[in-house]
Amino acid sequence: QVQLVESGGGLVQTGGSLRLSCAASGRTFSRFGMGWFRHAPGQERECVAAISFSGGSTYYADSVKGRLTISRDNAKNTVYLQMNSLKLEDTAVYYCATHRRPYYSGSSYTADEMYDYWGQGTQVTVSS
Repeated sequence: QVQLVESGGGLVQTGGSLRLSCAASGRTFSRFGMGWFRHAPGQERECVAAISFSGGSTYYADSVKGRLTISRDNAKNTVYLQMNSLKLEDTAVYYCATHRRPYYSGSSYTADEMYDYWGQGTQVTVSS
């Protein structure tokens, strides 16, 4: 059974930083791309960052480029999201998810349907 467990969320002031972690189990982690999504009240869930199975390719939403960095440690079965220069609009529940296709090397990382397992989410709240 695949499990994804996020941690690292919390309350931070604008301009601050957080690092989210997502620990994976139940699947050979290094074979699958990973994504970080967020869901804010009244908005659709969006992919903010994704990383290929090897870590060699990354994707970022325009709204977070230059501020958020996704990385992975395949030895620890963990994917990270370093969040810097946080803004009020970054407030959301953040989810990690694992891509459904092993060794995927295409460009479809943003659609929900490309992911088959999701974590429970971690709340990030940015205050002024």
